Amino acid sequence: EGAYLWKLKDYIDRKWMRNYSTDLPVMRPDEPEARAGADALNKLTKAAAMRCGGCGAKVGKSVLDRVVAQLNPPTRKEVKLGLDAPDDCAIVAFGGPGSTEVAQTVDFFRSFMDDPYVFGRIAANHALSDCHAMCAQPISAMAIAVVPFADEKIVENDLTQMMAGVNATLREADCALVGGHSCEGTELSLGLSVSGTLPSGGQSAALTKGGLREGDALVLTKPIGTGVIFAAHMRRLAKGVWVDSALATMVESNQVPAKLAREHSATACTDVTGFGLLGHLAEMLNASEDGLCVTLMLLEVPILPGAIECVREGVFSSLQPQNRALKHVIVNDADFCEQEKYPLLFDPQTSGGLLVSLPASRADDYIAALRKADVAHNAAVVATVARGGDGGVVLA
Repeated sequence: EGAYLWKLKDYIDRKWMRNYSTDLPVMRPDEPEARAGADALNKLTKAAAMRCGGCGAKVGKSVLDRVVAQLNPPTRKEVKLGLDAPDDCAIVAFGGPGSTEVAQTVDFFRSFMDDPYVFGRIAANHALSDCHAMCAQPISAMAIAVVPFADEKIVENDLTQMMAGVNATLREADCALVGGHSCEGTELSLGLSVSGTLPSGGQSAALTKGGLREGDALVLTKPIGTGVIFAAHMRRLAKGVWVDSALATMVESNQVPAKLAREHSATACTDVTGFGLLGHLAEMLNASEDGLCVTLMLLEVPILPGAIECVREGVFSSLQPQNRALKHVIVNDADFCEQEKYPLLFDPQTSGGLLVSLPASRADDYIAALRKADVAHNAAVVATVARGGDGGVVLA
């Protein structure tokens, strides 16, 4: 009888544990909306059962644009680049005429993984990337950390591990951690404000979003797909090799690719993050001179291992529907919306790569320089800039 009761209890225990592992409910929309295609994402979970972390936790661009339009924020003469022409960093001149111009940026999001150290590294890398994109040297950073309610020793361990990851990344970037703030909350979250100095020449020497020129080529330095892969990871649908590949790109700094972009006559640059490849490309196009159009070569866009498999399973980030609202910038959307890669244009990236515009004649040399520096191994020319046409983005 004892052996029977032990087996019964073992069965009950294992069944209970499966409810929290292999038998978790699949969080996806109903089957008609679960496949890629023309209408695949139109009804994608207006209120997703699982909300993504990382840059997938951002508020959608359309909402942000409407909010900023209502703000009428205060400003000062020292602000050289601010909300009137939003870029990766604000540029502020402290100390009057002839003073040093400083690039300032801030990022914050909740964790999407259970390793505080790696999360700290990625969050710091993500925050630094705005400075890198404008070719500013990060000088100082301040952190704001949210740690889940727990026993004091657990809180101490989580905070120590997370900040150790932050320190490791800041040290690599030669950026000082000068302070911060912490509080308890429901989820592990981290943000950093970063200040940096601009190259000689100040604002005029910074790479901004708005420098696209006719005849330029656009190089993407990292593959995309972190949004769908970590959405799948939340649902226990991602393979370990997919997650490892994504993490490897997310801890890779954009500092060297940005430096090399400047050396190869880059005209514009931004980092690809929460609004996805298409959203950030649209920002560059809108910030540049009128009359330009961009041809985006869909098949040339590098993607992470496992990203296509996630699309086939109908697994997307909770920010995907808001990002897909930007599809109106695609001139020939109907011709490409059935292709498997198409949904990844809207995939929010955490610690994504740079989107660099430079003369087409320098693009191959730039990619070769990246290879020589042993960075950005998946970098590829993904688009070209021309004048005329219907404007907007043309898929090819």
